Amino acid sequence: MKIVVGISGGSGSIYAVSLLKALQQLDIETHLVVTTMGGYVTEHECGIGLEELKGMATYFHDNKNFAAPIASGSFKVDGMVVIPCSMKTLSSVANGFSDSLLTRACDVTIKEKRKMVLVPRETPLSPIHLENMLKLSKIGVTIFPPSPGFYNHPESIEDIVLNMTGRILDMLGIDNNLVNRWKGQ
Repeated sequence: MKIVVGISGGSGSIYAVSLLKALQQLDIETHLVVTTMGGYVTEHECGIGLEELKGMATYFHDNKNFAAPIASGSFKVDGMVVIPCSMKTLSSVANGFSDSLLTRACDVTIKEKRKMVLVPRETPLSPIHLENMLKLSKIGVTIFPPSPGFYNHPESIEDIVLNMTGRILDMLGIDNNLVNRWKGQ
């Protein structure tokens, strides 16, 4: 299995780090692309620099490298996640504006009808944000705001992050035991 992971400049890099670690533990091939602001925010929020991030992925691709394999539909992957997904990236994807490897890889994922999950970490949402999300949802892109549930009584931020990570893996069809699943009453 191959998954493309994109990190853009929205807050919430902790989710990206958690996802990369989970995919690594599941021995799933990852192709990582990080925007300039994505790298900056990850370092600021998590204390993890770009070199350490690269080590969490199987392959790293520079965001300016349009010759990377993930820029082509003939390079088969099983899905893509942009986590966190800034509103700039979401807008570019929704409107077919492929000005970076990240947005080109998103465009390829959509045109090839592969699984795609965008994890926007923004609040409040403007009508423009919502329209862009709706446009993407209508064509099969999963919009996954990391809004945690509290029915499972998380005891730490890590519990919340791991549960969200597991749910994202679910969206990609990847079995995992990270989700504290509802069992009913």
